[in-house]
Amino acid sequence: MDHGGSLGRAKALFPHAPQPFVDLSTGINPHSYPLFELPATALSRLPEGARARELADVAARAYGAPSAANVAAVPGTQILLPRVASLVKPGKALVLGPTYAEHSRAAAIAGHAVAEVDGFEALAAADLATIVNPNNPDGRVVKREDLLRLAEKLRARGGLLVVDEAFMDVGPHRESLAADVGQGGIVVLRSFGKFFGLAGLRLGFALTDALTVERLEAQFGPWAVAGPALEYGIRALADTDWQIEMRRELAGDAARLDALFDRFGVPVAGGTTLFRCVRLPDAAGLFSALGERGVLLRHFSDRPLVLRAGLPGGDEEWRRLESALADWASRRNDADREIKR
Repeated sequence: MDHGGSLGRAKALFPHAPQPFVDLSTGINPHSYPLFELPATALSRLPEGARARELADVAARAYGAPSAANVAAVPGTQILLPRVASLVKPGKALVLGPTYAEHSRAAAIAGHAVAEVDGFEALAAADLATIVNPNNPDGRVVKREDLLRLAEKLRARGGLLVVDEAFMDVGPHRESLAADVGQGGIVVLRSFGKFFGLAGLRLGFALTDALTVERLEAQFGPWAVAGPALEYGIRALADTDWQIEMRRELAGDAARLDALFDRFGVPVAGGTTLFRCVRLPDAAGLFSALGERGVLLRHFSDRPLVLRAGLPGGDEEWRRLESALADWASRRNDADREIKR
């Protein structure tokens, strides 16, 4: 499974699992922003330019960008990746890994020679350097001061630093580069759907210098963001009370998930409050055992010891996860006893 969230693939892998699946394979907030009645014009008319400008203004304030002129709103950050990679001529693209695989794929589409590196200092040799901050799936955070030094080195050579802050809504805001994008040579990506739990809206943002915003917007043309996404983006990004309370709730859920994993001997190796990263020798066995019980985690074909678990969305999902973990642990203990005999 190349990405989380595919219930069709889950059904193919686990055809006899009880349904509905408890889908913990994504890092999407299970407690979505409250739905509200949209104005009919959000569906019946082309999106108004004034509403798009209002969204950019609200997003600039919410994320800490210098101004609305530093915000390009788009239908999801995924669609941005190859366009951002094309902002510099084809050269050497380095991605700090292990991380979200789509950054490497997008850079290759843009004509770059791509490599994933495991050391931050190696990124200084890139024409295009990409960092996911906080990282997916282990939650690694690179300090803002280190990112700014890297951006300065790249900018001096005409290079570009891309920082994917898809999970910075629940990360350490002091490490965000949103306020620094006016310097040039920096693109910060922000995802709307993950924290607000509305991934189906397909809304995301590129925060960067004003000239680069103009280049990106010219590629997308008018009406890039659909009317419903405009309405939800404007309201949710301005709702600071909901955001503060949601961060508290997610922190509590993440702590509860850590405690549950610990109870059954599953070591948590990092993550954010939207997902937890676990590392264990029998990761494949845990993935399969839970999948057969209708609980779907995220596994990685290139990291066989690692799994990622999102947050259950309610009491029934918590109960099913606990039951599946208990069943897996019981089978593991029985197998250990057989070996000792």
